[in-house]
Amino acid sequence: MAKKAWVDQAECISCGLCVDNLPDVFRFDDSGKAECFDSLAATEDEIQANAVDICPVSCIHWKE
Repeated sequence: MAKKAWVDQAECISCGLCVDNLPDVFRFDDSGKAECFDSLAATEDEIQANAVDICPVSCIHWKE
């Protein structure tokens, strides 16, 4: 079973790095916070390197 990324929106500062780097995976919701809408649109390695590892507040996590 693949892991899914999720964004802790209470911690998100809306910097946009995840949305800019992986627009097929992340977007801004109506409140301006990032959300993961399609974890399967990129590999786990791509999400890790281009979102999880670069998030300045470490609000992107994995759930299995």
